[in-house]
Amino acid sequence: MIIQQNKVGEVILRSARSYRHPFADVTVSAQITDPDGDVLLVPAFWAGDGVWKFRYSSVKTGIHQYTTRCSDLENPGLNAVGGSLMVVPYEGDNPLYKHGGIVRQQDHLYLSHQDGTPFFWLGDTWWMGLTTRLSFPEGSRTLTADRVKKGFNVIQLIAGLYPDMEPFDERGANEAGFPWDPQFDSVNPDYFNEADKKIEHLAEQGLVPCIVGCWGFFMKFAGKEVIKKHWLYLIARWGAYPVVWCLAGEANMTFYDDSSVPLEAHLKQSRQDWNDLAEYVHAGDPFDRLVTIHPTSNGHEQLNDDSLIGLDMLQTGHSSFASIVPTMKQLTAALERKTHPVIDAEVCYEGICNSSYHDVQRYLFWMNIMLGACGHTYGANGIWQLNTREKPYGVSPHGAKWGDMPWEDAYQLPGSFQLGAAKKFWTRFEWWKFEKHPEWIDNPCSGEAVDGCFAAGIPGQVRVIFRPFMGGSFWNSEPIRHIEADVQYRAIYFNPVTGEETDLGLITPDESGTWVSPRVNAFQDWIIALIAEDLH
Repeated sequence: MIIQQNKVGEVILRSARSYRHPFADVTVSAQITDPDGDVLLVPAFWAGDGVWKFRYSSVKTGIHQYTTRCSDLENPGLNAVGGSLMVVPYEGDNPLYKHGGIVRQQDHLYLSHQDGTPFFWLGDTWWMGLTTRLSFPEGSRTLTADRVKKGFNVIQLIAGLYPDMEPFDERGANEAGFPWDPQFDSVNPDYFNEADKKIEHLAEQGLVPCIVGCWGFFMKFAGKEVIKKHWLYLIARWGAYPVVWCLAGEANMTFYDDSSVPLEAHLKQSRQDWNDLAEYVHAGDPFDRLVTIHPTSNGHEQLNDDSLIGLDMLQTGHSSFASIVPTMKQLTAALERKTHPVIDAEVCYEGICNSSYHDVQRYLFWMNIMLGACGHTYGANGIWQLNTREKPYGVSPHGAKWGDMPWEDAYQLPGSFQLGAAKKFWTRFEWWKFEKHPEWIDNPCSGEAVDGCFAAGIPGQVRVIFRPFMGGSFWNSEPIRHIEADVQYRAIYFNPVTGEETDLGLITPDESGTWVSPRVNAFQDWIIALIAEDLH
């Protein structure tokens, strides 16, 4: 079999024996020796009937030899099956295959591809995207194409064990039913066969599947040993794809009305459980994918040893304007730890309860990245639950609804376009080298209120100023201070509402190193960028 670098090859194994309980009765893996002599143990998965498969990808070109191992040594269809895979150079433009999957390298406070190319995370939230409410191919391809066009590169979605419903609620099914049987004795391989189509399509379109194993309360519903089996199955199914693993969503959350265990006792046990799961995933994943965890508040608080995660995810609220300052403070505190790359993985879904529209989306995005986040995750109400026109999601276990807007309308809300345009603008620079520079402006945001502007950049190369309308910037001019006398800058206005740019030409600071921007023509957010002429 010939596969290209970082793309997935699949080897099909057919059992020579029948098993009453295939998922429980037999385990299969492949020992693979790469061209450098390194040995990986790749788990195989039961694909239904008498079929097992293993999937493999590698950055290393050359011949990769494999031999299968099966717990049933007398099964010649699964045990001691040998072969080879030829990995050849990738030819194409998909960044996930061209540069490799997403990692945290060394002690960087940003993410990269495997080859070191910096990766700016712009995620979208499709928590329930593997259900029937997002059809395949029509619905899934429509939503995927829109996100690719707008510049998104990560999709956060859950592997079948969902929030906001009881286990085995019909809203959590896909075309083949549920991912597990009601007793959590066996996976349903047909569920995952259907899910494969969406995961593969995302990767083929250059979107990273950020796969959330389950919502946190499934640790109690199913038990730790079942969740471990669930994770091993996910690794076998999807680990060869350029995925990011998210151990759980709202990992330390109890079910909505569960008060059977005192909170402190629950948190102590929950942190230990997810710590154990993190160790298990690292040990079982031969592809060494990036591991993170989605929190009730801060990711680094969801388990005991935060060195087990490579990305600190935050969740900072859904209260529209009232969430902005708490988000600012929570993000700043996480960044000041200087231990992990940080993103806000859930904040103020656009349209949630008829609130948090595009002005809030813009402010949160620009505020977060100007403060030092390595990316941002967007969400729209209607998409995370996958409301449809025919059948809105309905009520949550707490008895209320988040909103009935169908995803077919929600994906066209303006916030997603505006954040995509912002990412395109931001990533034209060496953003991973940016630092905060409040001294460049007269009215920097205090961090205690929505009361000013933000400035960041690289001295001598680029300065980016975010002037939010919410922060009090109307159509006045903006003095920019301490401009180097030996650097010739060109100024640009970037309109974060339309994505349009206006070239203001070369600038001439006064004797104190100050240049005053011309007045803008609209009451809205604006971005001013000073770019060294030799970089323009």
